[in-house]
Amino acid sequence: MVTLDVDAVRAFVVIADSRSFTRAAESLGTTQGALSVKLKRLEDKLGQRLIERTPRLVRLSSQGELFIAAAREFLDAHERVVASLTATRKHFKIGIGCHVMGPEVPTLLARLKSMDPGLLIEVSLDSSRALLDNYAGGSLDAIIIRTEDDRRDGTVLCAEHFGWYAAPEFESPAGESLRLANLSPQCGVRSIAEQALDQASIPWTEVFVGGGIAAVMAAISAGLAVAAFPRRLAPPELVEVGAILGLPALPSSAVVLHSELRDKRTREALRTIASAFREHR
Repeated sequence: MVTLDVDAVRAFVVIADSRSFTRAAESLGTTQGALSVKLKRLEDKLGQRLIERTPRLVRLSSQGELFIAAAREFLDAHERVVASLTATRKHFKIGIGCHVMGPEVPTLLARLKSMDPGLLIEVSLDSSRALLDNYAGGSLDAIIIRTEDDRRDGTVLCAEHFGWYAAPEFESPAGESLRLANLSPQCGVRSIAEQALDQASIPWTEVFVGGGIAAVMAAISAGLAVAAFPRRLAPPELVEVGAILGLPALPSSAVVLHSELRDKRTREALRTIASAFREHR
């Protein structure tokens, strides 16, 4: 009977998910060399090549495709056993700016859950101002916001670039003020967009104010207005109309992670968060 090493199986699964030894090593807090050794040990035990690796490509082999589901089940079973023997569950409270919530968030939450079942994750979605206040007050362990919302140092997760987006049928008649859809007055992107228009001497009028990205996206999709929107979050049915309407370029910022926790379990969680964002940059 083949006895599998948990760390080696976990290394294989993270490599398969990341499609990169570099990102997998970063996620697990180890080196590419150590990952390669663990993968080789697993392949030798199984007598099968699981990962095909070239200078430009990392992918599952045909045997790896067959093994990946069983590998995930093996890790889940192991974590359930460990969790059942763990006397304490650690709470990890993270706040994510409603304007930052994007396609990488479900990935990072799934990874956090599979990484440490004993880690009870509580997620809050709110404005940056509210998150900063809660973080300063100690009710949140970590927050993910954009740099224009706070000038303190943090861990940069990914660059954030913006464009002017509208529905394909949107029209802005000559001589009329540009119709804008905005987030709440506390949103940094709102201020940046309005300042850019004012500096370019482009008249504008606010026709929609939403409490979150989904509400603003609905207003844009309905053809009601144009909005400054993160390119990372823009759905394919919207059109970038900056050049068409002669609108000014918008400065870039970054998505940053703030946390002062230093215990081992939290550090691993923070590495997982950073890896998930960087994979979707």
